[in-house]
Amino acid sequence: MADQPLQPGTKAPSVELAIEFGKNHSLAEYRGKKNVLVAFYPLAFTPG
Repeated sequence: MADQPLQPGTKAPSVELAIEFGKNHSLAEYRGKKNVLVAFYPLAFTPG
């Protein structure tokens, strides 16, 4: 599935990310509660 883009209306896969102070944050915490926009910038911290 990693090679296939998500289609509009598709539920986002379960993702858990490490945040500050050693805590983890999961998209599942928002399911059914809020709209969430997830944006990835793979080259944001890449020099040149």
